[in-house]
Amino acid sequence: MNIKMVVTDLDGTLARSDSSVCPIDIETLKRIGDSGLCRVIATGRNYFSACKVLSEDFPIDYLVFSCGAGIMNWKTKEIIQAQHLSKEQVEKIAAVLLDHQVDFSIQDKIPDNHHFSYSLRNKDNEDFKRRLDIYNGYTRLLNVSKLEEASQIIAILGKDTDWFDELSRKLDGVKVIRATSPLDGKTLWMEILPPHVSKSYGVDYLCHLLKIGRNQTVAIGNDYNDMDLLTYCKHSFVVANAPEELKKKYPAVASNDENGFTHMVNKLLHR
Repeated sequence: MNIKMVVTDLDGTLARSDSSVCPIDIETLKRIGDSGLCRVIATGRNYFSACKVLSEDFPIDYLVFSCGAGIMNWKTKEIIQAQHLSKEQVEKIAAVLLDHQVDFSIQDKIPDNHHFSYSLRNKDNEDFKRRLDIYNGYTRLLNVSKLEEASQIIAILGKDTDWFDELSRKLDGVKVIRATSPLDGKTLWMEILPPHVSKSYGVDYLCHLLKIGRNQTVAIGNDYNDMDLLTYCKHSFVVANAPEELKKKYPAVASNDENGFTHMVNKLLHR
């Protein structure tokens, strides 16, 4: 097959359940890089968080981070694309979320989007408190009089998908993405981004930059926030630990803990 780009999600796909990447999958990335393929990780993590998993010399070419809000040339560490919500958009979204007593964070502009302001109304929101612990030292309480541009807004909702759909309808002119918490693997997150931002947008940007056709791309993911990416790429797979809804739509390979990425590469590129 005339494949020129391989794109993988990070958490739950390339990364194992303990957030490490298996040496077998690292060797696979090196192998396909030696074959001339462009290697891309497309993740919901910000750059700061991605660096907790990826070493400085990790064998990829590009990092699409924060669900596509930022794109980095991994070898040079140059940010080649960054998009933000305007001050007016942030103010409008914050007003809706505060009115509905939703727990949320407003991430600073790229590349400092591991810093954020937050509003926590529900003291039993353990997933939110867990996230505050992880980013201890980089957070501050929300001050609505000091809102500025932001890379994204993350609302941590719980398990009620009906509540997600209802709230989404109140947010106009932005991109709303459903995601499963990478922290506890079950809590529902709502990621609110600039209107044209997504993992598929980031990959499309790279395809145009590198003159790679959409029909020359492969993607693998594990969660709902990968759906636009899986739809965009010509050949798409999910790991065995993906939700049943996704496994009904895309071919499944082994799980993230069983080298699903390498299985996919071997199945599609080296059979």
